[in-house]
Amino acid sequence: MFDPRIERHLIADQGEVVIDEVRKHWAAVVAATLELGAGMLVTLLATVVPPVVWWLPALVGVGVILHASWRILEQRMNRFVITNMRVFRVHGILSQRIATMPLARILDISVHKPLVGRIFGYGHFIFESAAQSQGLREIRYVGDPDGRGLTIQRVIQQSGLRGFVADQSPSPRVARPPLPPAPTRTASDAPGGWEWLAGARRREDERLAELRGEQLTEPIPPYDPDRTTTAPIDLPR
Repeated sequence: MFDPRIERHLIADQGEVVIDEVRKHWAAVVAATLELGAGMLVTLLATVVPPVVWWLPALVGVGVILHASWRILEQRMNRFVITNMRVFRVHGILSQRIATMPLARILDISVHKPLVGRIFGYGHFIFESAAQSQGLREIRYVGDPDGRGLTIQRVIQQSGLRGFVADQSPSPRVARPPLPPAPTRTASDAPGGWEWLAGARRREDERLAELRGEQLTEPIPPYDPDRTTTAPIDLPR
């Protein structure tokens, strides 16, 4: 009855296994232990007070002892479990409560270690999740908080929910085929070229040769606008 029996809450048919089961650090029950000792002392007062009122310290002492025992048992039943699929918390004595958070919803994990916690080796986990699940926001009195924080990060990394560091070694270069040579372009191929001027010049030379009574046999060189001239043409009269 006073064992949370974590194995009952595992999804065994899907291959879920326990990576770490976190119990409360002994510092979580220090106050309850002191309360238990105080209750015992009050109960012992029943032996030294007058017989008429012996029941009063006995009743108060038994009440304090029961309250302290309840607190100690409550901390013992409080378990935080890390599996390969999720994290969940089981707590409660007579009525049991379970809070679950998948690994994919964990955005950030903060570890707070007070001065006393650094001395005695405990800390508090603060989870930042996408859903802000109640009951898993803060896990107090976790023993070896650094090691268990690394365990959670390692499980998240191995499950593929975080980016991985790729191999930084240089990959061999693959020879690429050479690009085909670009086709040569002439002035007549270019848009807005001088082909119309070359045709006009040929017609003009043919006309001048006809007027002079000559035969146009030599090919006309391509038109070059940089060598144009505006000299007058000598026509036969």
